[in-house]
Amino acid sequence: MTTHERIFQFKVSLLGITPLIWRQIQVPESYSLWSLHVAIQDAMGWKDYHLHLFQVDNPVTGYAESIGIPDNEGFIDDPPTLPGWELAIADYFTQPGSSARYEYDFGDDWQHEVLFENILHREEHLDYPQCLAGAQACPPENCGGVHGFTELLEALRNPAHEEHQTMMEWIGTEYDPNAFNPEDVHFADPQERWNIAFGQEL
Repeated sequence: MTTHERIFQFKVSLLGITPLIWRQIQVPESYSLWSLHVAIQDAMGWKDYHLHLFQVDNPVTGYAESIGIPDNEGFIDDPPTLPGWELAIADYFTQPGSSARYEYDFGDDWQHEVLFENILHREEHLDYPQCLAGAQACPPENCGGVHGFTELLEALRNPAHEEHQTMMEWIGTEYDPNAFNPEDVHFADPQERWNIAFGQEL
């Protein structure tokens, strides 16, 4: 069996919000952590406007590693952020049942659990990645994290709320926090996303 014949299945859950916002996705085993990041963004409904970071245990060393987009602006004692496009998911997710933390937008601080559920055979008639299931709409970008999103929902649901009209105008009438359909998910090409982000070929 070649690497490309296996598929990794994950459940991605956004922490701190009830009811739970989650997605179940399948990606090729050959994916890098950058490619998994792109799949998570697209499945959840984020716009990839902000930085991200995986906190995941290295199964060889047993130590947690920070993986995302390296920068040189951290504190001198901070562990280095490793480049996700250089690291394979298969080197970190070796046993179903393991998990990682995925943070998106360090200001709003969206924290996700990425649970490695299963290793499957590729189905020849399917294109990957796939979004199999999920629930609840993704919060809008820049809404202030869990606390801001909670306040936003309270204002939207209560026409008598002093911020109701303002929030309705800001978010638009098409936003339904209870709506999600996996068939509406469209996955971008990870290399094209990288080219857009960094203005050069990967």
